[in-house]
Amino acid sequence: MLRLMIVDDHPVVREGLRGMLEAAPEISVVGEAASGDEAVARAVRLRPDVVLMDLRMPDGDGVSATSRILAALPRTRVVVLTTYETDQDILRAVEAGAAGYLLKDTSRADLLSAIASAARGETVLSPSVTTRLVTRMRTPAAETLSPREAEVLALVADGLTNAEIGRALFISETTVKTHLLRVFGKLGVSDRTAAVTTALDRGLLVR
Repeated sequence: MLRLMIVDDHPVVREGLRGMLEAAPEISVVGEAASGDEAVARAVRLRPDVVLMDLRMPDGDGVSATSRILAALPRTRVVVLTTYETDQDILRAVEAGAAGYLLKDTSRADLLSAIASAARGETVLSPSVTTRLVTRMRTPAAETLSPREAEVLALVADGLTNAEIGRALFISETTVKTHLLRVFGKLGVSDRTAAVTTALDRGLLVR
C-alpha cells in the first residue's frame, strides 16, 4: 500500500484530501502537516512514499520543505499541489526536486493517477503547467534581461521614477529610459507595470 502524507496550511483542505484519498484502497494517508517545518519533521519520522505539498505556507514554504525532505529521504516523491502556476513557482519547485506540479482543480481520478505515477518515479504535471514549461523553453534567449536591465526593473518595482533610478545607479535618465525600452521589447510589453508583472511571472525578477 502506498504511504501518503498531506501538507497544507488549511485544515479544511487537508480534511477534504484525506477523505478523498483514503477512499482509494491502494493509498494509506499516514500523516498531515500544516507548515513547511512541520512537514519536514513529520516526513522524516513517517517516511512516506509520496508527499502532497502545498506551495505557500507559514514557517517554511513548500519549495524549501521539498528540498529538505528530499535531502533526508531521497526515495520519497514530492508532488506540489497548489493554486499557483507562475513560471517562477513552477521552476523553483522543479529545481527543488519535486516529482510533480498539480493544481488544486485537478480531478480525483487524475490526482490518484498522478500520485501512483510519482510513486513509480515518473514526473507528473497539470496540462497547463506543461504548456507553460514548453512555452518557456521555446522563448528566445533574447528575453533574458541583462544585469543592468534587471537592476533598473527592480527599482521600477520599488516605485522609483526614472530620475530616481538614474540617481541611484549613477546613470542618466535617458540611459534609464533606454534600458526600459529594451526591457519592454524583450518582454513584449508597453509599460512599466506590465514589465514588472511579466518579469515576476516569468521568474526574471525575484521579489
